Amino acid sequence: MSNLSYSTQLIEEDDIAAVVKVLEGNFLAQGPKVAEFEQSLCDYTGAMYAVCFNSATSALAGAYSVSGITKGDEVITTPISFVTTSNMFVDLDAVPVWCDVTLNGNIDAEKIESLITPKTKAIVPVHFSGNPVELQKIHLLARKHNLLVIEDAAHALGSSINGKKIGSLSDMTLLSFHAIKPITTSEGGAILTDNKEYATKLRLFRSHGIVKKELWNSDMISMGYNYRLTEVAAALGISQLKKLDKFINIRNEIAAYYDKRFKDQNSFLTFEVKQTHRSARHLYPIILNSKLRSKKEAIFQELQKRELGVQVHYKPIYQNSFYIEKFGKTFLPVAEEFYKGEISIPCHHNMTLNDAVYVADTLLEVLV
Repeated sequence: MSNLSYSTQLIEEDDIAAVVKVLEGNFLAQGPKVAEFEQSLCDYTGAMYAVCFNSATSALAGAYSVSGITKGDEVITTPISFVTTSNMFVDLDAVPVWCDVTLNGNIDAEKIESLITPKTKAIVPVHFSGNPVELQKIHLLARKHNLLVIEDAAHALGSSINGKKIGSLSDMTLLSFHAIKPITTSEGGAILTDNKEYATKLRLFRSHGIVKKELWNSDMISMGYNYRLTEVAAALGISQLKKLDKFINIRNEIAAYYDKRFKDQNSFLTFEVKQTHRSARHLYPIILNSKLRSKKEAIFQELQKRELGVQVHYKPIYQNSFYIEKFGKTFLPVAEEFYKGEISIPCHHNMTLNDAVYVADTLLEVLV
């Protein structure tokens, strides 16, 4: 049986060969392979510029920094995400304004405008599980109030809206290449943008703020860090990106089986992806009904005993001790309901349909 973690990487012989070729070459640190990977990301998504980083966290730090987010600015975002989404602008002394979500885990676009103040600088939506948010509504609000839109698409490389790939639609878009994402560089991330000034500043930010001049001469012209992606990671990324559509097709086949299998049961909710949207299916979340939520811990443990590597995504960011101490308590009713019921079940491109049958059989048996 395949690895039945909720999500996992698939490394094949061509990926290994691509990495070995770099190891046998002259460049290991950032070099021509990184530039090639960046161009491949542009070609795939339709973005004009891609700037790679050694992690999605450092990429987000770059995006927030070069966009001018600073002390006292407010950023509207979702609490249903990994803490990095908020951490990296809070590190700039900006203030998180969490907007409630819908029961599919995505930010509720209808509730954003009431949170906008003169201090609001940006809206940061997250495409939870790879399912695109209502970007059209968010962009209308951003234009109306002169705000930036920085998409956290850590789950969503390969997702699209009306045939347009995520990554080509907003001021900046974050990608993650962590090991369990649809493609991996082991660790890594990127920012996509059509803004040349942002791209230039991002490249400085990831490499000490230094520009090279003639011969040995260089000059540090802004604050920067060593957030560069390696040639080894980029080579793996190039190889993986060639297979992304195949990987996503497999994930969607698994998800389609679950959708059909779970259609008539009432122990939990599942979520449809709009016909105009395509999801990378980084996760397949279910939401337990109100009667089962009190038993969630026991259900989770039993599923793990039966070798299903389930997970929960996510504890609302505002519930973490750091955020309570710094900003006080927050309560968003749908986010709370979502967290109490959410379990992510295995759905990835290393699975077969037989694996999906086992997952579905096991889940339904445990929930009886």
